[in-house]
Amino acid sequence: QVQLVESGGGLVQAGASLRLSCAASGRTFSNYARAWFRQAPGKEREFVAAINWSGRSTDYADSVKGRFTISRDNAKNTVYLQMNSLKPEDTAVYYCAADGLTRRTVIGPRVKYDYWGQGTQVTVSS
Repeated sequence: QVQLVESGGGLVQAGASLRLSCAASGRTFSNYARAWFRQAPGKEREFVAAINWSGRSTDYADSVKGRFTISRDNAKNTVYLQMNSLKPEDTAVYYCAADGLTRRTVIGPRVKYDYWGQGTQVTVSS
């Protein structure tokens, strides 16, 4: 059974940093794209960042470019989201996702990700 488990969320002040982790089990995702999405209260889930299977290609939402960095450690079957200069508008539940297509060449918000975690809450106070 495939599981994606997020961790690292919390309550921080504006300007602070957090690092989210998403550990996968039940399947090796070294050949699959990974991504982060978020959902704020009363809003639809939105794309945050994605990374291809090798880690050489990334994509970010405009709202987080320059502040967030996605990375992966295939040996640990884990993807990370380093979030710097956090803003109150970053407050949301953050979800990690994993692709089901091997070595997809195009990544980003339009990919239909097959596996999802339960989410971790990030709250940024002003």
